[in-house]
Amino acid sequence: MTGVRRPHPLSIVLCALALALVMTTCHRAPGAQAGSSSEDQSPTTLVEGFHDPDLGNGWQVTESLGLLYAKRFTVDTFEGGYRLLCLADGNRYLVVPDGMPVPQGISEDIVVLQQPIGDVYLAASDTMCLFDALESLDAITVSGIERDDWSIASAREAMDAGTIVYGGKYRAPDYELLISRGVRLAVESTMINHTPEVREKLMELGIPVLVELSSYESEPLARAEWVRLYGVLLGKEQQAAEAFEQQVNQVSALGEESTGKTVAFFYLNSNGAAVVRRPGDYVTKMIAQAGGTYAFDDLDAAKTGSSSMTVQMETFYATAKDADVLIYNSSIDGGVTTMDDLLSKNELFADFKAVQTGDVWVTEQDMYQQMLEAGTIISDMHRAFLGQDEGLVYLRRLT
Repeated sequence: MTGVRRPHPLSIVLCALALALVMTTCHRAPGAQAGSSSEDQSPTTLVEGFHDPDLGNGWQVTESLGLLYAKRFTVDTFEGGYRLLCLADGNRYLVVPDGMPVPQGISEDIVVLQQPIGDVYLAASDTMCLFDALESLDAITVSGIERDDWSIASAREAMDAGTIVYGGKYRAPDYELLISRGVRLAVESTMINHTPEVREKLMELGIPVLVELSSYESEPLARAEWVRLYGVLLGKEQQAAEAFEQQVNQVSALGEESTGKTVAFFYLNSNGAAVVRRPGDYVTKMIAQAGGTYAFDDLDAAKTGSSSMTVQMETFYATAKDADVLIYNSSIDGGVTTMDDLLSKNELFADFKAVQTGDVWVTEQDMYQQMLEAGTIISDMHRAFLGQDEGLVYLRRLT
């Protein structure tokens, strides 16, 4: 088995597996809601000055990847094509080219990943789109998300075909299955930090863990730029660069001119309160880049560390009644597909300017599983603000 540094003797693995099965039986619990944001209430600690290109063996960096937006990872190249990935949680990964030896004398904290990267246990839902864009779903063996919770068609198709199998959620993986499927790398969301014992158990079983930190990027295009990290891992750097450039170009084509439209982005929870995005959140930045003005920019966001805020309907009504555009977030609440559905949730919506003018839009349910498509989403928003229906991918007008 390649890609794992210092594999455990079989006896240790079997003992660890036995303990893991006990843990799985005792602690199995449902995971995060599909479509929920891993950035909310995660105990992830970001390390200031996390970039450390010193391998510990005297090798010198020959080139560093120039990133346009991303701030939470770095990539340094060494002679022979070795790549060091530094992540903002302080973890470092050395990507060893196919057929090349693991260098001697490197620091003990560095996790070695041998190319070709494959047999991945993917438990970070927003990362599937990156593997998909790089035509690398064959690198994934086990999914931490069930088939019906994927909005990405190719992911569902792969699970239908059995090339990707469900192996338990991030907090309760099926360790026996991971071993039987030869998993060599676990790609996790920051939710794994809620269950450090799972991360430790994976590593004891010889499965390195890479925690996906794109949700800690403050800029929408920075999240999309994480495709370049996966391009390095999967040996598809040019394809990754082209996919990212396509998103950047879509935003650049819009220019910086305002559409003059005020926009409310929200959904209603089970108590009838409105859940809106926190001012400065990446969704509100997409609205701004699309030429809109977020209706709730003046709300006090200091009381929450979450990406969203709950406001009572009275407050929502007072703030959003005269907004030019309403966008209903169906990624969280898929119960609104028509204008009548919205009005049935609260009759006050009949008074809203956007309802009266027909400028109410709903997100497609796969929007949150498509972080690479930030440019496309921003472009869709821009056209929606201008009242243009045709060619939209992630927004749909309510009728």
